[in-house]
Amino acid sequence: MYINNDEFEKWMEKLSMKLNEMGQDIKAMTGKGEINILDENDKLLDNQDLAFLLKVSYRTLQRYRTSKKLPYFMIGHKTYYRTSDVRAFVREHMELQQFKQFEKATHGDK
Repeated sequence: MYINNDEFEKWMEKLSMKLNEMGQDIKAMTGKGEINILDENDKLLDNQDLAFLLKVSYRTLQRYRTSKKLPYFMIGHKTYYRTSDVRAFVREHMELQQFKQFEKATHGDK
């Protein structure tokens, strides 16, 4: 498939506009909007991040969400978790060793 420069530039312009719109939506939800979903020290984890940190499958995360054990929210079609909610979940439902590993992984990048 060949795409000429004009088509590529138009496509990139559309992509840039869409990313800017998404950025504005996220800013509205996380900062200056009426709804503040993050504390100052909180971070967001997506399914991939959390599955890796907890060493569980995506399906296991889905079970935790469905059973309302693990709070989450969605932006578009993507699922996110607050690190504070995950910490509380891990303290309540996981072993101490796994909690220590999670703490190390989430605080290690400061």
